[in-house]
Amino acid sequence: MKILSKPEELILLAVFSLKDNAYGVTIRKHIIDKTGVDWTIGAVYVPLNRLARDGYLETTIGEPTPERGGKRKKFYSLTHRGMKALAFTKRINDSMWSRLSAMDLAALTDKG
Repeated sequence: MKILSKPEELILLAVFSLKDNAYGVTIRKHIIDKTGVDWTIGAVYVPLNRLARDGYLETTIGEPTPERGGKRKKFYSLTHRGMKALAFTKRINDSMWSRLSAMDLAALTDKG
């Protein structure tokens, strides 16, 4: 099983959280809201396309927006493979973080 990069992990988590409203703009906004880090739209779409190509996400095209010349949105949803990759990545992260004591964590935050 592939270990997800941090951007891939955050994007899959955003798609999972947003459910039926997961498209590029909402995914980017969700990640910015949760992390406080500004992501360019390219920083979202490049991994989104790769995750879809590799079978972690599936896409559907929505109806055009109501305004004149409205564009269709590409919606994303997790596949079974995407869910397994997230679970695998969480297990690895939990295992790695569990090896740090409270004292180690305090030292990490004091280094600023």
